[in-house]
Amino acid sequence: MNRHDPHNIVVSGVGGQGNILIARLLGRLFAIKGYQVSIAETFGAAQRGGSVFSSLRISKKKTGGPLIPFGRADIIIGIEPLETLRMLKYFGNPNVSTFTNDKPVYPIGVLRGNDRYPSTGKLKAALKTLSKNLLIIPATEAALECGGAIMANIVMLGALAGSELLLLPKEDIIAEVKESVPADKVSMNLKAFEMGFELSQRSSVKHLCPS
Repeated sequence: MNRHDPHNIVVSGVGGQGNILIARLLGRLFAIKGYQVSIAETFGAAQRGGSVFSSLRISKKKTGGPLIPFGRADIIIGIEPLETLRMLKYFGNPNVSTFTNDKPVYPIGVLRGNDRYPSTGKLKAALKTLSKNLLIIPATEAALECGGAIMANIVMLGALAGSELLLLPKEDIIAEVKESVPADKVSMNLKAFEMGFELSQRSSVKHLCPS
């Protein structure tokens, strides 16, 4: 799908944010398109509020192991900004494109006053330094407008789709969203997807991965 094969995508967040849904949804779409796909998911701290990420590898030939090697991510998409930065430190490189929500989810240690969460300015500066392309959007705020913060993951999926970094038709992603969410939640999730798509389209992240 681009000059790198396999193409490596990291989806990160905290437990309860739905990053695993994004990885599985994208994995199914690429498999339907004829790609070889492997997904690894971390569940060790997947309780609500704990760190969790998915490793998605996509190839026309073979993916190798399901875990992305350190420093080899092509795209990192995060639903929580500090977790996005954590993944950048592990999997980032000078050519990585990063997409992140701007809304923190404070760990228990921070809420108890034992730890400190980085300031917004420092966090954004670090994300920018470690990324070739960076898009920070108010995904939680957009999701709340659609009916609930839980849809921030779908807003982020829309942002990734709107960036043109994925060689997947928008209508195919929408169809998969319809299949992946409860029937009574389809309309609000599609609204969340469109909001993320529009936020991304208005940004400067327009670099299409060459085939």
